[in-house]
Amino acid sequence: MERFTREELKKYNGRDNPKIYIAYKGYVYDVTQSFLWREGKHQAMHYAGEDLTSALSLAPHGEEFITKFPRVGILID
Repeated sequence: MERFTREELKKYNGRDNPKIYIAYKGYVYDVTQSFLWREGKHQAMHYAGEDLTSALSLAPHGEEFITKFPRVGILID
């Protein structure tokens, strides 16, 4: 499994790269195919290329929303 630093993850923000990745609980997920992440934003509150672990506590959904997407790597820092 690929390893990502926070700096590397930022490259997958949906603006600078066609792939859209987010991190959650140490894993990196590919949310590129989700219409909810178009242009690297989700509900105008969350941005791709970031670790959203702490932000999930404010979401109206649980972690199953994130973990259903393909896991593509590990966040290493």
